[in-house]
Amino acid sequence: MSDDKHARGMKIRRAVLGNDYVDKAEANKTSFDVDFQQFITETAWGSVWARPQLDIRTRHLLTIAMLAALGKERELALHLRSTVNTGVTQEDVKELLLQVAVYAGIPAANSAMAVAKSVYAALAENNSISEDHLD
Repeated sequence: MSDDKHARGMKIRRAVLGNDYVDKAEANKTSFDVDFQQFITETAWGSVWARPQLDIRTRHLLTIAMLAALGKERELALHLRSTVNTGVTQEDVKELLLQVAVYAGIPAANSAMAVAKSVYAALAENNSISEDHLD
């Protein structure tokens, strides 16, 4: 069963985060974090993200909101860069961050807004994001 969860998790992880990111993460695994990498691939990606009750786009919106609310800026930036893979638009993120401001606090949303502006600017500069994604 673990092999099935890992394969399913890796497929979803690649679909959301992109092959380049996952390839780099896999290449950078060490004996210290190999068990952790397997755990998150099987548990987060292969079990939770794989559940059929919510689609990938909805799960991505929820993930972005939680990362913003928790102030996890590094992971937030990763998931914002990955929105090009899941159909989450900049307009979606703007609305989501307003929701974060109301329910998790303005400082959390303000920090997340700064991360989002930086990520979207870098993506636009590198032509890694389409104009309609930027609104």
